[in-house]
Amino acid sequence: MEIETNANNDPLTYKIISCCYEVHKELGPGYLEKIYSKALIIQLESEGLKFECEKEFYVYFKNKFIGTFRCDFYIEGKVILEIKAVTGIQPKLFQTQLLSYLKASKSKTGLLVNFGNSSCEVKRLSN
Repeated sequence: MEIETNANNDPLTYKIISCCYEVHKELGPGYLEKIYSKALIIQLESEGLKFECEKEFYVYFKNKFIGTFRCDFYIEGKVILEIKAVTGIQPKLFQTQLLSYLKASKSKTGLLVNFGNSSCEVKRLSN
């Protein structure tokens, strides 16, 4: 399990990470992202967290609208949670994608969670 030390100082991200660990503990690796997403919905709800799935954000360039992106979860109006289900080392692209999402959404904190290995892997990124 991989948690940045400062994640323990933030009660919200700590709670979200705990939800992810609970899902992984129960299901283990090997499923598609959609399965983990549905399980995470149940777990986040049981913890009383407010969230939106597939939240759409607008992207602007020089104050002109150029498109949208959807994050997997937007929790408590503060944290973007992106989930993956890949075996092995996560491509750096996933972190770069999350950083772009943070910038476009003006959110400060993002969590990248990989359910695909025998241990649930979490990376906490800040904008």
